[in-house]
Amino acid sequence: MTDQPYCPPELAKSAFHCPHCSAYANQLWGVAYSTRNAFSEAVHGPRHKSENTFVGWCTHCNNETLWVNKLLVYPVASSAPPANLDLPEEIRLDYEEAASIVDRSPRGAAALLRLCIQKLCKHLGEKGENINEDIKELVHKGLNPSIQKSLDVVRVVGNKSVHPGTLDLRDNPEVATALFKLVNIITEAMITQPNMISSLYESLPETNKKAIEKRDSKTNG
Repeated sequence: MTDQPYCPPELAKSAFHCPHCSAYANQLWGVAYSTRNAFSEAVHGPRHKSENTFVGWCTHCNNETLWVNKLLVYPVASSAPPANLDLPEEIRLDYEEAASIVDRSPRGAAALLRLCIQKLCKHLGEKGENINEDIKELVHKGLNPSIQKSLDVVRVVGNKSVHPGTLDLRDNPEVATALFKLVNIITEAMITQPNMISSLYESLPETNKKAIEKRDSKTNG
């Protein structure tokens, strides 16, 4: 995960993660112009200012973005943050499908993302039948309790929970965005960080590991 939280492209925003180069960079903005007759007026004008078409420029890669009616039409991109690299492949497929439709159907994306969370709980050793109970168990295993509260807000756990894979008419782009982030946060906390800690421990000299094991055996005894 990068230090800079993912910031999706947004019209007139001063900086976001560029859909071309993926860098978090400043954006410059301009109004698009057109001519009424491309053959006779392309060179001589007059030019006509567009009321709903804008162009952005990434200061990092110098590539352009094209916006019509506040929607990004070029390049074709998703407003979803990229999946955590440690997200299991089977779950990543659902995540990427959600990312591909979130701008057109946030409700459909949210349904897929709740399914991702259910599958992720099962991957982490829980039953995968009741997300509420699974998340409680993950909290006992070290998941930050505030994540459970966040999942409650977006109706994944708690009294207002929605069954994974079903559409919820209350879902909106903000709910879908939160679910993308929560899938990545759970993966970071329960897979990425333990893997990093394990890797660091395994890289220690054998004498250091034996000293740690000896200390721990005394503590446990």
